[in-house]
Amino acid sequence: MEHDVKFIDQLRNAASKDQSLDWANLSYYWEKNAQLTPILDGEERVVFMGDSITEEWGRVYADFFQSPSYINRGIGGQTTPQMLIRFREDVIKLNPNTVVILAGTNDIAGNTGPSSIDMILNNIFSMAELAIKNKIKVIICSILPVFKYPWAEDIKNVPDTIEEINIQLKSFTKMHNIIYLNYYSSMVDKDRGLNHKYTTDGVHLNKVGYEVMSDLVQEVLHQ
Repeated sequence: MEHDVKFIDQLRNAASKDQSLDWANLSYYWEKNAQLTPILDGEERVVFMGDSITEEWGRVYADFFQSPSYINRGIGGQTTPQMLIRFREDVIKLNPNTVVILAGTNDIAGNTGPSSIDMILNNIFSMAELAIKNKIKVIICSILPVFKYPWAEDIKNVPDTIEEINIQLKSFTKMHNIIYLNYYSSMVDKDRGLNHKYTTDGVHLNKVGYEVMSDLVQEVLHQ
């Protein structure tokens, strides 16, 4: 534990000078992870791994995360390679019963450089395989619909890319007998973007959008 504290302090000091030195933001949740209470008998801890859509869920619709069994580990702006790097720290070491993975939209937007569909899928598949190997149940979520990214309007064919990734994610879950959570179909509009009643900017969600997501994931978790 003492070695972990020293390492995180070193990482933070380095990142304060050059953010690329903590590219995956491993230090972001270190204190919260360390403060988690031991799992109680019969408790089924669920970790939500994701980007800003997951992180903002805990702020915009905080009621959902009132249960100490639901652990939000979203980081705004993150892409799948960053999540994969921190997956052991922010998921496996927390000993959850289940992980809910919602990832990929920032890769399409090019947040950490160009990403192919295969690159995005392989990172999500790797997270799922790490979880399975560690006896953690996996829920893979569809990428939410987006027509265009406000900060990356030059990215072409966004709806086509999202649909193709979601098809491949669903196929992977069937092959490995894990759960696919289809947010997409409940939130898409006629132009294959995010329905305006659920969003603030065409990508991120308002409270109504998070209420829809919360209902859908709760239904799956209660099965």
